[in-house]
Amino acid sequence: MRAMILAAGRGERMRPLTDTTPKPLLKAKGRCLIEYHLENLVTAGFTQIIINHAYLGAQIEQALGNGQRYGAQLQYSAEGDQALETGGGIFKALPLLGTAPFLVVNGDIWCDYPLAQLRTHHLSGLAHLVLVDNPDHHSHGDFYLDRHHVYQQGTSCLTFSGIGIYHPDLFNHCQAGRFSLVPLLVKAMHNEQVTGEYYSGKWLDVGTPARLQQLEQLLSNQ
Repeated sequence: MRAMILAAGRGERMRPLTDTTPKPLLKAKGRCLIEYHLENLVTAGFTQIIINHAYLGAQIEQALGNGQRYGAQLQYSAEGDQALETGGGIFKALPLLGTAPFLVVNGDIWCDYPLAQLRTHHLSGLAHLVLVDNPDHHSHGDFYLDRHHVYQQGTSCLTFSGIGIYHPDLFNHCQAGRFSLVPLLVKAMHNEQVTGEYYSGKWLDVGTPARLQQLEQLLSNQ
């Protein structure tokens, strides 16, 4: 199974840190955020990894190269100056991702989820999402998990972790351009084509300087 790291966001909430550095290259405990993803993916058996980028994307390619020193084969999906959002970014990268289901990880999260178990996951629908407890800054959550299926609404929603498996067919009828992944997932949920699981381990949305500092503290305490 191939994997993709979404790394094209502008990082507006991280400014001024991201004025000259793309968010994936910001550091916590001396290492770039995206390097934690690469290490976790390779350890889990994912070695063919696609990274999309837009703002200051050349810095990402220069920093990571072909991935050899991480034990990975990296390919890049360059989106130019204007990021294509989650859906548009994945859609543009489909020729690199192949025809089989693939794993996608948001570049601006940190999580100790055991990714190896997703490499052998049998996808029964169009998507499989990992959901976590709602953080204080996102208390209403995203989706409802009922046993093994995910729905748009329910009695108690959880937060989408930014870790998911997708089948290329999820993007059927899409056109190139800038669009979100969420409407595609919601449509698939209505057809009961989205499964999910709850993860109770450590997870952090590293979206602001304060939460970057929180990650620094978390890693220092390990």
